[in-house]
Amino acid sequence: MIYLDNAATSFRKPDSVYQAVDHAMRHCSGNPGRAGHKVSLLANDIVRKTRMLCATLFNAERAEQIVFCANATEALNLAIKGILHTGDHVVTTSMEHNSVARPLEAMKMNGVEITKVASSPTYGVDPDSIRKNLKDNTRLVIATHVSNVTGTVNDIAEIGRLCSERGIPFLVDAAQSAGARLIDVQDMNIDLLAFPGHKSLLGPQGTGGLYVRKGIKLKPLKEGGTGSSSESLEQPDSMPEGYESGTLNVPGIAGLGAGISFIADRGIEEIQKKEDSAIRSIVDGLLSLNKVSVYGPPPGHPCGAVISFNIEGMGPQDVAILLDAEYGIAVRGGLHCSPDAHRTIGTLLSGGTVRVSPNYFTETEEIESFIKAVEMVVNADD
Repeated sequence: MIYLDNAATSFRKPDSVYQAVDHAMRHCSGNPGRAGHKVSLLANDIVRKTRMLCATLFNAERAEQIVFCANATEALNLAIKGILHTGDHVVTTSMEHNSVARPLEAMKMNGVEITKVASSPTYGVDPDSIRKNLKDNTRLVIATHVSNVTGTVNDIAEIGRLCSERGIPFLVDAAQSAGARLIDVQDMNIDLLAFPGHKSLLGPQGTGGLYVRKGIKLKPLKEGGTGSSSESLEQPDSMPEGYESGTLNVPGIAGLGAGISFIADRGIEEIQKKEDSAIRSIVDGLLSLNKVSVYGPPPGHPCGAVISFNIEGMGPQDVAILLDAEYGIAVRGGLHCSPDAHRTIGTLLSGGTVRVSPNYFTETEEIESFIKAVEMVVNADD
């Protein structure tokens, strides 16, 4: 199988990730922070070390500013619902995933005002357009780093700068960039960073997290046991346990730590260089075919490891099913949980696009096979 659906979840992982999960389950699966016996302490050590790896990767001030979540969706919900209140105003973009759009819609029912700034599929959102839409009651600005539909890259450093000047918290959805592109929360003035563990960070599913800048207080998404302040019936407000009620996914966090260690060993620059080369080859190959429309930044513009296309006269779901059944190639057809993005690029009513997303492990031969398969699909439809 040729797997090109890494924007949904990475399929190939380093061997060290599988080994870390297995070791944790067999030897370290105590409940972290809940007891003083050896197995609990071993589990706690796994959590502590992975938290430190996350903090180092994103240049967080302290490891305690990293809150572990089940995925980026949970992290985004914690950030959005934890900071916004009735009467607040939030600015976001027209290219956001439903993990941003749906929580915002829920907050709209609670009296939160939402402004969606138009975004270019080529250049991303214009930071000046965000600035022009800020109000006195703007409590939050949200932007995806890399679009999960087109690979469009937003200038989060510039957006972060203008938010910092206005004293407005800035939340970044790093679902398609964490582990694949450089993210420095301090240099980029990012106050809240939501990231999945199972995509470019190469960890298992069921892992992710939220960076919370020191001084920002969120309403917890859930209450319960934290292993601290157990004498009180009120949820503790200490970081990070105040937002981590319940038993953490220790085997998953162990695998996440191994994935981040692999990334640190290879270097973000090397990973991005290889993924940039892969996406350029895919775009060039698709653009060379008749009846194929490509959505996203053209050659020469920054692009994440995601691109979309359609074949004239064929539905995206049909193309994806055909590539899987006839050629053993895994891509994703449809709306990719991002109707706003498809509304922006004009593909909402036609059922979306076929999305292709390589990663660090994608080989040149696999890309060549994919382009040949698409060409055969196009020719067969003539």
